[in-house]
Amino acid sequence: MAHPLRIFLPALLLFAALPAHAQHAIAPAPPSYAAVVQEARARVEQDLQEKRYPGIAIAVSVDGETIWSEGFGYANLEHRVPIWPTTKFRIGSISKPLTAAAIAQLVTEGKLDVDAPVQQYVPVFPEKRYPVTTRQLGGHLAGIRHYWGNEFLIRDPYPSVDSALTIFAADTLLHKPGSAYAYSSYGWNLISAVVEGASGEAFLDYMREHVFEPLGMTHTVADHVDSLIYQRAGFYARSTDGTLLNAPFANNSYKWAGGGFLSTTEDLLRFARAHLDNDFLPDEARALLFTEQHTDDGEGIGYGFGWRVRPGDDGRMYWGHSGGSVGGTSLLMMQPETGVVVVGLINLSSADLSIVREVLALFVEAAAGHP
Repeated sequence: MAHPLRIFLPALLLFAALPAHAQHAIAPAPPSYAAVVQEARARVEQDLQEKRYPGIAIAVSVDGETIWSEGFGYANLEHRVPIWPTTKFRIGSISKPLTAAAIAQLVTEGKLDVDAPVQQYVPVFPEKRYPVTTRQLGGHLAGIRHYWGNEFLIRDPYPSVDSALTIFAADTLLHKPGSAYAYSSYGWNLISAVVEGASGEAFLDYMREHVFEPLGMTHTVADHVDSLIYQRAGFYARSTDGTLLNAPFANNSYKWAGGGFLSTTEDLLRFARAHLDNDFLPDEARALLFTEQHTDDGEGIGYGFGWRVRPGDDGRMYWGHSGGSVGGTSLLMMQPETGVVVVGLINLSSADLSIVREVLALFVEAAAGHP
């Protein structure tokens, strides 16, 4: 009888030698999109090999139907854990559109006036020289500052939304609200406090009960670093010489609303396509999200409320958001006329997202050509 190790070892070596190609996909694509999926898959595999990021999950839907959902590479490099469509990534600023849905709901229910001073809902936030409104916060027009120094790598836990406001609450505004666009994740900290004040519920509880659960987003959670979270990806970064390293520790409890959630490609696909009709949000609520805001002098800023709203090189309008985290890079984009939604998530800091945009262009062209 052969020694057990002689049987087991070749299988182990074979597994170790497997290339970091596709790990899991849904059922075959509809015949009309099979060639597009094949082309997109080939491009993703080539991009993974050339750019050597740990892994990527990507998913596409057209007119509400998931056409393609697949994982490539590894969620954990050390243990060779493959990426699946259910792998949870740090989604960074894609957290902002998630939070914007809560604002749209509260406005629809008559619980929130986005043009009222934020102190109406967050009395602990100090008054500034000029009033600040929730609408201005949602369009990065309020003059709230962004990160300073090493704040992107904050390690300390923040037990509540109000406690995280203390990072910037005493600072002066960058400019008169409405006069200029200045991207600010801290503005979304203040928005999460508005959600609490308007709803009477803790922010994370509200998001779970009113946004995630109704949309079937069962894999979208806050990135609690002290908790065991099933299928959370490993987080990676590159050294100056290009070597892959474990990303530095960061505790995102200071910015749930603007950059602190974990999610999957398929959950984000569900979330995005829920905005393409009025079943989840009525027309007036979606208008709040997707109508471009302007500075006081009339200059368009390419941003609605939590969503970038800009025409592409093809002249079509696109809605979406990217995200950059410690150990994560993400992109969610949709083209409303063709009904195409694409989500790409990479478990690497500052990764190149051009492949996700390539996939988006492929499917938009294919969908536009369908009767």
